Amino acid sequence: MDRLWAPWRMAYIKNPGKSDENFITRCDKETSDRENLVVLRTDLSIVLLNRYPYNNGHLLVAPRREVADFGHMTDAELLDSQKVLRNMIGALSKLLKCEGCNVGLNLGKAAGAGLPQHLHWHIVPRWNGDTNFMTTVGDARVIIESLDEMWLQLRRALNLPAA
Repeated sequence: MDRLWAPWRMAYIKNPGKSDENFITRCDKETSDRENLVVLRTDLSIVLLNRYPYNNGHLLVAPRREVADFGHMTDAELLDSQKVLRNMIGALSKLLKCEGCNVGLNLGKAAGAGLPQHLHWHIVPRWNGDTNFMTTVGDARVIIESLDEMWLQLRRALNLPAA
């Protein structure tokens, strides 16, 4: 029998949702950035570590305002989110020495959006040869660092307080 250790999932199982708000909006309103894995906020954008990452350093970048598609974003929100994407890719590249990143956006439920009412980009750091036996044989990903430690490292890389 294969065993995969993912202790952070128990918190979700025990308390899957604190309100009717989506998780991005909820995390933006709550005070504990560390607990909510909020890496960065600008006036218009928010960056969170993905709780169920595809790879180490998997980030979500979203407008702070709940918006479902590009047509409803202001020019300022669109520009800010793109600058944040650029800065976070740079921070991940420097911190993790990744050799590339997948950047993706699923618009609408039909496109695979898990949170269709609040668009968000995924940034997934990648390395040459990062597919290993766990991925190819076990159909599983190995995440080598805790989300809390990754949050700390990203905050330090961005010269933000780790509190």
